[in-house]
Amino acid sequence: MTVSARTLGLVTAGLGLAVDQISKLWLVYGYGLAENGPVRLAPFAEFRLVWNYGISYGLFQQDNPWGRWVLVALALVASVVMTVWLWRSTSTLLALSLGLLIGGAIGNAIDRAWAGAVVDFVHLFLPDRSRSWYVFNAADVWIVAGVVGLLIDAFRSGPEDATKSGSS
Repeated sequence: MTVSARTLGLVTAGLGLAVDQISKLWLVYGYGLAENGPVRLAPFAEFRLVWNYGISYGLFQQDNPWGRWVLVALALVASVVMTVWLWRSTSTLLALSLGLLIGGAIGNAIDRAWAGAVVDFVHLFLPDRSRSWYVFNAADVWIVAGVVGLLIDAFRSGPEDATKSGSS
């Protein structure tokens, strides 16, 4: 039995969303990351709770409820558009990439809707802490991986690719 691209994309979105939300809920409520402080994972990584009121890299910080709900609405509209695109896709790579993007966008939208901000918790840095990268979550990883997949798909040749019309 073969799995359709559509099914693969939808399952990927669901699994990605589940992993994102379970990890955030466990770290915030199960472990109590806010109360217990950072957890060192390696000389270059830790779990550290950061509430992100903006979007990627903390851009467009929202300090009012309207901004929060605009970002939630944008994420949900983007998810609907990507789901329609996924539904029409027959490319496995495209479907997988869209599934990752959908799961990540909905995961961060859920955070923003219930908490007013996105829960970020993975912090990477140089061992001497002279360089620190931003703090992120599983949804962010899914979004980056989904964008990389879309870029790869866009540069492949063939009628099923993301930016191709199907005509020669």
